[in-house]
Amino acid sequence: MFTIDETAPVVVRLSTTIDAPLERVWALHADIDAWPSWNADVDQATLNGPLLPGTSFTWKTHGLDITSTVRELIPGERIVWGGPANGIDGVHVWTFEQSGGQVTVHTEESWSGAPVDAAVTELGQALHESLTAWLAALKARAERTG
Repeated sequence: MFTIDETAPVVVRLSTTIDAPLERVWALHADIDAWPSWNADVDQATLNGPLLPGTSFTWKTHGLDITSTVRELIPGERIVWGGPANGIDGVHVWTFEQSGGQVTVHTEESWSGAPVDAAVTELGQALHESLTAWLAALKARAERTG
């Protein structure tokens, strides 16, 4: 099982509860090509093959062109991706837990690398804000779709 880098200078953990079925929440999150349709922070996203471990996807967010690789996938439960972007090595873990008609989405991400070492506080805040916005967008779209 892949995890974030607990020793990284920046680690952010957040969660939200969404009033929607797991199937809907997972489908939104796992449809990488459609991220820009509901997440205003993602300008473009393209999955380069089937959603499976080892498959990469390219995406643009906050002015960064990123190539991430899926490292682990348990459909409906967990997805892990990561890769370098502008000298930052990121690892991102998402988990989904259904309880009744709600889904709790947990996200945790680590960032390491020279740019992070040079601006730990600023980049930690930027990542926190980005993940907060992502969870809010996912929640809004999943709850609206119902």
